[in-house]
Amino acid sequence: MIRPEDVILAGERIKNYVYRTPFEKSHFLSDLTGGQVFLKLECQQKVKAYKIRGAVNKILSLAPEERQKGIITASSGNHGAAVSYVSGLLGIDNVTVYVPEVTPAVKKEKIKRYGAKLVVAGKDFDEAFCLAKQKVKELGGIWIDPCSDEAVIAGQGTIGLEMLEDNAALDTLVVPIGGGGMITGISIIAKALKPAIEVVGVQTEACPAMLASLRDGRLYERYQSKPSICEALVGGVGEIPYIMAKECIDDILLVAEKTIKEAVIKLIDREKILAEPSAAVGVACLMEHCERFKGRNVGVVISGGNMDLELLEKLISEVKS
Repeated sequence: MIRPEDVILAGERIKNYVYRTPFEKSHFLSDLTGGQVFLKLECQQKVKAYKIRGAVNKILSLAPEERQKGIITASSGNHGAAVSYVSGLLGIDNVTVYVPEVTPAVKKEKIKRYGAKLVVAGKDFDEAFCLAKQKVKELGGIWIDPCSDEAVIAGQGTIGLEMLEDNAALDTLVVPIGGGGMITGISIIAKALKPAIEVVGVQTEACPAMLASLRDGRLYERYQSKPSICEALVGGVGEIPYIMAKECIDDILLVAEKTIKEAVIKLIDREKILAEPSAAVGVACLMEHCERFKGRNVGVVISGGNMDLELLEKLISEVKS
């Protein structure tokens, strides 16, 4: 399993390939909660998503002969774009990314632009994931799991390392949960540096896969989601994040789809930050559960900023009405 040292080593390995993203105070959320709230802007990362951290760490860890075998992965969008981008930088041209039909156009376009072969297959992420794994069995190649790979998780954990280096006074971290890789990596390093820190995961009410897995004591690798604006947070949980969840996650809070939409617009209006819906769930969490964070020093991860213009226009219209 992943150790704090793995995250520190990942930070050294990836530092020349990623941005050290801004960590800015949100006066709007600080006033709302009565605490001190800071936003980690991974929406301003390369490829506009935190996923590049894990992709860089994983691909750099591959031996030359492994890279020559080709890479296959599955993604709701951002992980695929990151793998495609990093592979292009390193001269790996045999890369295939499976995405579901619901993946936004902006993410599919990025995957293709960076050079990977895009395969649209499956009505949701879980189906695309299974089809991609089957293709690996048939053809071979290196499989890069988007949320249950130790090198990927360690790379994503560098977000938490930067947050605490920039603000040692933090006592609470609020992190989106999809498959669970990011919150696992962040928590491993955060709790090593500051054992008393509280790590709070956030999921949409439409797909509480990690919460259900922990509640029921079983891993839901596939999970039937209700319709959600957060396509990057639907589907099942990764095996490694599930195994490590009890030591990594202190609490999981659910947020309504309506609040997530409002959070996207609030970030634009009050902070001039463009975040895709899946990345805005942490802000939605503070909006819905503001009393819980009163007097706390809170770091919130804004995990990505890849959103279609049509969706943004729709959200503006819905929230205004």
